[in-house]
Amino acid sequence: MTLFMNFRERSVAGGVKDPTFLEGAAETATAGLKVIGDGAVIRRTSRRDVLFATHGFNVSMAEGICSLARLEEALSLPESCQFIGILWPGDFWIPAINYPFEGETATDCGRRFARYCDRNLRSSSSISFITHSLGARLALQAAQVLKTKVRSICLTAAAVNSDCLTTQYAGAFANSAIVSVLASHKDSVLRLAFPIGDAIADLLHRDHALRPALGYGGPPSAIGATVPPWQIPDAAGHNHGDYMPPSNRDAAFPDPNAKWNKAIGFMRRSFLGQHQSWPE
Repeated sequence: MTLFMNFRERSVAGGVKDPTFLEGAAETATAGLKVIGDGAVIRRTSRRDVLFATHGFNVSMAEGICSLARLEEALSLPESCQFIGILWPGDFWIPAINYPFEGETATDCGRRFARYCDRNLRSSSSISFITHSLGARLALQAAQVLKTKVRSICLTAAAVNSDCLTTQYAGAFANSAIVSVLASHKDSVLRLAFPIGDAIADLLHRDHALRPALGYGGPPSAIGATVPPWQIPDAAGHNHGDYMPPSNRDAAFPDPNAKWNKAIGFMRRSFLGQHQSWPE
């Protein structure tokens, strides 16, 4: 059973709330999730390396539960670790049109995440992140304001500006021991949709200059704690949906032939501090 940190007011669309904790499996309906109290969360994270994983944009609660629970299974972490999936409201009844507004939603969740962890997870051995797409903004905002240093952040297909680690989220970068990036030039979402949505978001918020996405070409150069390699070879044809296990319960899982297996291997090695054997 997977432990989830839930920032959602509703299962589809809706606003942000302070986090509560739920437990369930990939096939569990949202109404069937078990509520977990703060005391149990504190006991389960005490003296353990905690890995938070967050989905990206345009993922409903049911889809997030399915994909993140499968991610925990695929990662196969040691007993000394506690996996927690983050559910946040980056979706809408009409898909995609809300993208320019969801950066602030992810940022709001990141602030609430940090407040909760500073208050309740002080006994954990460490805090780390795995992110996909716009979930990168949630984790980077959290790392920016957390009072404790983050052990590692693994940013896959990150829908944030390529220079964010030295500009908007320089504080998060400084507060993280290791930052790993996984990017692909074959990511059609980040190549085509990100520049459009980011331009609108920039007009609305004026919080960053327009740049290519970090998850498209990686950072401009290796800086500080960033760990190469990060660019997936073009021949691999790695698209935006090829990083995480499928969120559709009818999709095959496990699937040894799926592209996301290599991405999850990268995530696991990033979290465990192991040498990266892919991409080359």
